Amino acid sequence: MADKVIKKGDNKNVAKKKASLRFFKDLKNELKKVTWLSWPKLVKNTLTVIAACLVIGAIIWIFDAAIGSIVKWSILR
Repeated sequence: MADKVIKKGDNKNVAKKKASLRFFKDLKNELKKVTWLSWPKLVKNTLTVIAACLVIGAIIWIFDAAIGSIVKWSILR
């Protein structure tokens, strides 16, 4: 007879491990297909994003300060 008894949960664990392994193999293959930016272009794009965030943040800060001043002025008036 059978010396080894397979539990129902064992098949699920094996299937999950195989699915995880396949996922990471596929991920590795997809990352090989990616066209990565050159270093100078990456730095330029990064600095552009940082500058845009600072400008937009400054604009929001100015509007917030202006609206806050208007609200304070209208309440204290």
